Amino acid sequence: MPAPVTLAQIVSRLGGRVVGEAQTLIRQVGSLERAQPDQITFFASPRYKAMLVATRAGAVVLAAEAEALTARPRIVCENPYAYFARVSRILNPSDAPQPGIHPSAQVAASARVPASARIEAGAVIGGNAVLGERVWIGAGCVIEDGAAIDDDSRLYASVVVNRDCRIGARAILHSGVVIGADGFGVAPDSGRWIKVPQIGRVLIGDDVEIGANTTIDRGAIDDTVIEDGVKLDNQIQIGHNCRIGAHTAMAGFSGVAGSTDIGKHCTIGAAAVILGHLRLVDHVDVSAGTVISRSIHQAGTYTGMFPFDDNASWARNTAQVRRLSELARRLRDLEKEVLKGKKNG
Repeated sequence: MPAPVTLAQIVSRLGGRVVGEAQTLIRQVGSLERAQPDQITFFASPRYKAMLVATRAGAVVLAAEAEALTARPRIVCENPYAYFARVSRILNPSDAPQPGIHPSAQVAASARVPASARIEAGAVIGGNAVLGERVWIGAGCVIEDGAAIDDDSRLYASVVVNRDCRIGARAILHSGVVIGADGFGVAPDSGRWIKVPQIGRVLIGDDVEIGANTTIDRGAIDDTVIEDGVKLDNQIQIGHNCRIGAHTAMAGFSGVAGSTDIGKHCTIGAAAVILGHLRLVDHVDVSAGTVISRSIHQAGTYTGMFPFDDNASWARNTAQVRRLSELARRLRDLEKEVLKGKKNG
């Protein structure tokens, strides 16, 4: 456990300013609701004002407009959540790999493994595979022939990186991730399916994190590309020949069909589905559960379990959908009145 830090020390490293006792000692982070006096929390939304008033935290990270809402020691900054994340990284640093190759690991003679790498029990490193400095390969991982993993990347237990795929620097791949399995390429022929060889690779940039049991298929011809800074949650499927733009984030259970190009700085909500051969421009936000069935050429938020639309139009249409039963009843009553009028006429 790292040594506790004062608010003054935090601000000296991360910026911002302290209001109140700058020597307040912080040992860990905590939530507004449950933080203890030796913990720091953050406040980023007015709806949690009551929790802020009641918190027992030793200090709070908040924005300037919320500075007067508490008398507790506080750090004032522009982006409280991001600042809190950086504080948590100070108090909870990542483990450094202890170099070495476990006796039960299998490392091909032609593989390039630096002395600073760690390879745990049962891992397999294939021929001509290349590991960078301080790469950490967890138990039971398989790195196939010709694959490459750059400096300071960590693969948790049971990750598979298939042949010739590339992982950038400082990547984090959680357990069960499969990089470079064959894409779903089959051609119909007289009632049968003919497998199309998948000869592309998967290329993953720097600072990418991929959640547990997520799968990214290799390209059929061209490469599947995950650009720098992309964050993928658990149990996501990325089809062959896709490109995910830099710093895009995707939540769990979302899926992208083959040959789709998603722009930079996009967000894809949980269980969203993006059909194949589409293009999403930069800064598109797809709400949870939405099915994207056509390309999106304008930045914005798109929502809907029934056919999606721009968010404002979707909200108006949804309001009408909620009134369908009432409108149907009124229509029936009107029809009765019309029929009654005809009989009386």
